[in-house]
Amino acid sequence: MAFIPSLGGRRGRNPVSAPRPTPARKSEYVVDCAVYVDGKRLPGRWTHTDAVAEVRSRGEGFVWIGLHEPDAEQIQGVAETFGLHELAVEDAVHAHQRPKLDRYESNLFIVLKTVRYVEHESPTTANEIVETGEIMAFLGKDYVVTVRHGKHSGLHDLREELERSPERLSAGPAAVLHGIADWIVDSYLAVSEAFENDIDLLERAVFAPRNPVGAEQMYLVKREILELRRAVMPLANPLRRLAEGCSPLIPDEVRSYFRDVDDHLTTVSERVTAFDELLTTLLDATLAKITLQQNSDMRKITSWAAIVAVPTMVVGVYGMNFDFMPELKWKFGYPLVMVVIFTACLVLYRIFRKNRWL
Repeated sequence: MAFIPSLGGRRGRNPVSAPRPTPARKSEYVVDCAVYVDGKRLPGRWTHTDAVAEVRSRGEGFVWIGLHEPDAEQIQGVAETFGLHELAVEDAVHAHQRPKLDRYESNLFIVLKTVRYVEHESPTTANEIVETGEIMAFLGKDYVVTVRHGKHSGLHDLREELERSPERLSAGPAAVLHGIADWIVDSYLAVSEAFENDIDLLERAVFAPRNPVGAEQMYLVKREILELRRAVMPLANPLRRLAEGCSPLIPDEVRSYFRDVDDHLTTVSERVTAFDELLTTLLDATLAKITLQQNSDMRKITSWAAIVAVPTMVVGVYGMNFDFMPELKWKFGYPLVMVVIFTACLVLYRIFRKNRWL
């Protein structure tokens, strides 16, 4: 059946005659484990061993098992059942990987970064704007194993959406991988749109007469956009390889839809690049305004120091204990000295004001 990406209305699942598996108790790290035949989920709860045995005994369908932050011991049984490569399993456990696509003898291993926009009152006061996580996927002929790191990257809604479109899941595990990639890139678009509003607010704040944005806050926003860039940019090569058919595990009818995801990623990449360049310009403008403000402050300090130097000098002269000083015993001497000091200070003040130092 052809792979159809568009979703219609809600579709009921037709009952499928299948032996009901033995109920399995879910582990903390196993989010869900399901068997799909002809795009429809078989009823019941499955362990990964029972699920793969069911699929291979039928000779059709596939298993989708979702894991959340398993450790090396917890994932070992899944790795042995599906024949996952030990290097890929190690990457899946330890996380903190860049987006990549590794091809092994019987499966593919792909790492995708998830992002979430952190709500805040203003980008000028926020401590965090973008939160990242990871989803790793092992893709085989009759299985897809997803390993999730992070609290915001749950696939429950995506799984339900795919299950409402059996024609999509009928294309096999590659349809699940496409759904995950498409969902993640769509989240990139949503985050970039929210980020664009923040940057517009930041731009207005930077060029406001009384700038409330400091260099530290600009560096924080710059760091957040770089974090988004590290999630988006490296994914281009894996998606392009999937679209070009790097493995027979990706059917021809699915490859074209990876091209569509790649196009959306290109849009996000262009946005992020533009954001990065604009933030660099805003950061330079902020530093320039800070430098100008510091120069202005230094001119004011220097001007007042020059004005204060006049009375300091005069008073210092008269503070020397000599018997013979100009007009020392003249009764108008003190008022005259005060007038001279005031006049000199006023002249200096007017000069500095005229030159815009004060």
